[in-house]
Amino acid sequence: MKVETTDILGKWKEYTLVNEQGMSVSVINFGGIITEMLVPNRNGKLENVVIGFKNYADYETNPNYFGALIGRVAGRIQGGEFVLNGKTYSLDHNDGDNHLHGGASGFHQVIWNVDPFQTSDTVGLKLTHKSLDGDGGYPGNLDVTVTYILNNDNQFTIDYAATSDQVTPITLTNHSYFNLSGDLKNTIHHHHITIDSEEIVKLDEKLIPTGKLMNVFNTSFDFRESRSLREGFNDKSEQNTVAGNGYDHYFIFNKKKENAVTVSDEKSGRLLMIKTDQPGMVMYTSNMLEDGMELKEGFSEKYLGVCFETQASPASLHYPGFPSVILKAGEQYKKQTVFSFSIVR
Repeated sequence: MKVETTDILGKWKEYTLVNEQGMSVSVINFGGIITEMLVPNRNGKLENVVIGFKNYADYETNPNYFGALIGRVAGRIQGGEFVLNGKTYSLDHNDGDNHLHGGASGFHQVIWNVDPFQTSDTVGLKLTHKSLDGDGGYPGNLDVTVTYILNNDNQFTIDYAATSDQVTPITLTNHSYFNLSGDLKNTIHHHHITIDSEEIVKLDEKLIPTGKLMNVFNTSFDFRESRSLREGFNDKSEQNTVAGNGYDHYFIFNKKKENAVTVSDEKSGRLLMIKTDQPGMVMYTSNMLEDGMELKEGFSEKYLGVCFETQASPASLHYPGFPSVILKAGEQYKKQTVFSFSIVR
């Protein structure tokens, strides 16, 4: 096991975690961005299973948040504001009238402090950042630690921790776009997904959570048993259509299964299982991904990757009954998501 370090563009560093199976995860200190993840297929061939730019300079704008750490609040905040203890806080409006993924200067745009480490059976990176009171409009000085860990069982773990000196909203996630075909050989139409969820949050035409829940029974959002993503792309129901003919919805987990999500690609033989203590996730199937951006393997196109943004729900800032994003002063925010790669049996 090892950690390799490379200078990027004369101003960033890329760290590559490598285990004894050959699996590797590459991360740059800018935005904590995962740029590449090499995972074996059923024949043992190592290929990249996430979307990344060919030219690192493109990460400076990165409008699709490829691989990035997202905060302080992942997702859309309606109207770019919220009320906390009777006070209204105005945030950056970077998605029309709304606030998206921490704003234009969110955690995906900061240089993180990175400390590599190694144990007997893991390699990892400890990323830290101090977000000052008022950053992006958010209250409180927030100390954030995100730890990336790779072990020899091809498990990649992300641990999130934070404390604030004032009550503040926070829900962190990683915005990697997965494609298990390897080196972006195919779109994600044939990926089969299972999600331990019976309810999603309905969206309006601007992709803002409405505050209403929808039961997934007898819809293309019912992933309690494995189904292909293609079915949702072709479904003309209202919720698939508002999301751009696909998925960009918050799934509330039942917490009945050990793995909240499983993903498989029959052709490559890759299987991804996701375990988390988060209350739900946004599954986004790159419905809005424009054509023609130069990537490590070819060019971008619609449905090229799928994000599993494990998190609480920013809808809780405006509607009751949703998983909360509020962190009290002096308390610790602590969450974990584990991505386990193996082969379809």
